[in-house]
Amino acid sequence: MTLKGEFSKLELMQGRVGFIPSGWKFMHLNKAFNIKNTFRKPINEGERNENPGSHPYYGPTKIQGYIASYEQDGDYVLIGEDGDHFLKYRTQSMTQLVSGKCTVNNHAHIIEGTEEATKEWFYYYFMHRDIFSFLSRQGAGRYKLNKAALEKLPVLIPPLPEQKKIAQILSTWDKAIETVEKLIANSQQKKKALMQQLLTGKKRFPEFDGEWKEVRLVDVLNDKKRKGKIVPTNENQSGMAYIGSTSFKGNFEIYTDSSDAVTCLPNDILVLWDGENAGKVTTGLKGAVSSTVVRYCINQTKADSLFLTYNLLRDNYKVRAIREGSGIPHMPGDFEQWYHIALPALEEQKRITSILSSTDQEIETWQQELTHLKQEKKALMQQLLTGKRRVKLSKQENHHANLL
Repeated sequence: MTLKGEFSKLELMQGRVGFIPSGWKFMHLNKAFNIKNTFRKPINEGERNENPGSHPYYGPTKIQGYIASYEQDGDYVLIGEDGDHFLKYRTQSMTQLVSGKCTVNNHAHIIEGTEEATKEWFYYYFMHRDIFSFLSRQGAGRYKLNKAALEKLPVLIPPLPEQKKIAQILSTWDKAIETVEKLIANSQQKKKALMQQLLTGKKRFPEFDGEWKEVRLVDVLNDKKRKGKIVPTNENQSGMAYIGSTSFKGNFEIYTDSSDAVTCLPNDILVLWDGENAGKVTTGLKGAVSSTVVRYCINQTKADSLFLTYNLLRDNYKVRAIREGSGIPHMPGDFEQWYHIALPALEEQKRITSILSSTDQEIETWQQELTHLKQEKKALMQQLLTGKRRVKLSKQENHHANLL
């Protein structure tokens, strides 16, 4: 159904609604939900530390701790009142479902479902919705959704049976996502434990019994470290990948074909030398090294690059940048001189990295599955929450809907 003149152009624009599906309503939030902000209670960190317990204490986007007391015992949904999360609505959930005994601080609004709309509908409808035009400014990067603005948030409301059906479908996706996230967390814990055992020699393979030798990083290099250069770049993705800070996450956005570039091969170890993330380590990349990165060319007859990389990652508390005054953080110039590592025989190094690499591949597989599930859920939400795609109701659900 095309929207008629009962709504202003501003309301339609702010609500980002182009049409009202048949049987649905378009209204202000306070006509569909109850706002229960009188239940809120701010408790400072000191008081919370003196009152530990099992009841969650909620902030605008997450649980901030657990305390012995509670202010409410029921089923509600929260949306933050202030913070910078409003700018991250595409990737960060704006809403939280709460159930049972808990306390909510004064930085989140408490919403209760009604006979018109369920709390689950609010939860999914506003989870990733852009409500920027309803916010007031609170300084650089911080915004506030005050109660008056909250009450005027426009919302599409389907009949209750359809709301519940949509929430049920999306809840199924949430459970699948949660399951995969737990599998990833378990695999990461498994990898962490393996690294602590295998990289220190606490756990050995039966076929290896030789002593490990402690060396400096400089002792296993083919040549001196090479810091990258600033070279001409191509944004049309031609030539070599230009490896900078984002490349440590596998992102290549800039390329170069400069003959003056400092290049690296997959067996080289790269350390991010300057910037806020200085100290990050990776290997397995091929391309031109930017001026923020240092290349270490490893002598493969002495050490396996991946074995060294796993050790550097395990020792991330040692591989840290320094900041002089208010300047940009950077790695210490003699890093390769003082970083020590215990090396087993080369074959044992490779056996260890094969185990850890297998765990990495397992994590990567689950992460790809997680990305796929989140993308599918996002597409489904865009269709179901706008009525562009309608759900099929059972005869009993249809009968209930007709009685409303």
